[in-house]
Amino acid sequence: MKLLQMAAASLFLAGCMNPPKYDPPKPEMPAEWRVEEPFRVATPKDDAPKGAWWERFGDPTLNELASRSLSTSPTLAASVARLAQARANFTAVAGQQWPQVSLAARDSRTRITQNRPLNNYSAPNFSTVQTDLFVGAQASYELDFGGRVASLVASARASAEQSAADLETARLLLVADLATAYFNLRQTDIELDVLANSIELQQRSLGVATTRRELGAGSALDVAQQQALIDTTLTQIDILRRQRASFENALATLTGTPAPLFSVKADKRDIVPPDVPIGVPSDVLERRPDVASAERAMAAANAQVGIANAAFYPSISLGLSYGQESRRPNTLFDAPSVVWSGGLSLLQPLFDGGRIRGGYEAAKAGYDIAVANYRRTVLTAMQEAEDGILGLAALERASKQANIAVESARRTLDLVNARYEGGIANPLEVIVAQQQLLNAERLASQLVGQRLITSVFLVKALGGGWERRDQLSVK
Repeated sequence: MKLLQMAAASLFLAGCMNPPKYDPPKPEMPAEWRVEEPFRVATPKDDAPKGAWWERFGDPTLNELASRSLSTSPTLAASVARLAQARANFTAVAGQQWPQVSLAARDSRTRITQNRPLNNYSAPNFSTVQTDLFVGAQASYELDFGGRVASLVASARASAEQSAADLETARLLLVADLATAYFNLRQTDIELDVLANSIELQQRSLGVATTRRELGAGSALDVAQQQALIDTTLTQIDILRRQRASFENALATLTGTPAPLFSVKADKRDIVPPDVPIGVPSDVLERRPDVASAERAMAAANAQVGIANAAFYPSISLGLSYGQESRRPNTLFDAPSVVWSGGLSLLQPLFDGGRIRGGYEAAKAGYDIAVANYRRTVLTAMQEAEDGILGLAALERASKQANIAVESARRTLDLVNARYEGGIANPLEVIVAQQQLLNAERLASQLVGQRLITSVFLVKALGGGWERRDQLSVK
């Protein structure tokens, strides 16, 4: 008897330890980023716009497109619906913590067969037809002895919070993709402007070559070579226009607009990448919604272990009903018509062929998968942030050097043109100088776009906004 009492006490204590304590792994975080000059470090506590990070670029068109995409994107609408579904599921599961009370009513008329089995051989059976009226209340409650309900609630809460983090991830990726397509489009506009200016220079040189040939100072070869350069540049313009159309169509889709009905006017405006407040590496764990989602998935998997573990312990339920039952309406609410019942049921698995053990081991393996995914997400976040920081610094240095190269190429072309018009330089020198200037200007314009896109990449790598999102929690 004493041994039985000890076993029961051990079983009770084991059940009270469920769900298992959630102790997420602590990823190893560096103390600071590896920052290269001329990267300018801003602080996350400045007064600049935070949640709407795209406003830091100061482009009204981008702001308008971002606002439209956040309100009309079908991808975002699906994420919003998934969050609503997860929160509704949490509400439904949380209701299992409370007694379930219901009102019942019954009005039936039944005929009982005369040929039913006998109660005993001396008592004959009769066929009867009677009415059964019942009205009352019923209540049931599951004693959460093994922690099954608590684990279900913990899992549903973590899943709802994961859906909230997934929604933040969808918002971040949506606007980041939109900003990337937009800056690609604007960089193409700058490059098209460079090519248009180059066409003017090349056509001017073509006019000079034609005049020199007519005066006998030049040859038809000089004119043909200059015309070939113009044709090549015009071909590049056609290629860039096709690329611009692709970026424009991508913007249409991201804003929920049919591509044939969407257009963005060409604009060659100067857009300066903002100073991105990088903070410290550990901030990424709070800022990045995908890291938060991976952590919440880990918490949900831990709760699933609790649900599987609870299957080893007894399932205990309390039931109570109280009401009035009669075969006549006029006596339904008389005192003799009172009926009630109450009781407790217990179910303890004894043999299941390994089903419960298999479910428990599967849940533990699922938790291990979630832990590995969390570690991978954190490592990826560290890599992306470091790539963005170093890449932005390298592109800023390259952009400064490219602007110097453009000025050098312009001076070279001016000197060659003066020499050519004076009859000293040959036409090939002019063509080479024009091509060098075109290449330098196109590279400089491409670096402008790459700096803007890398700024977006860094913002995305750091989690977008610069504030913690309390809306991830579920009460």
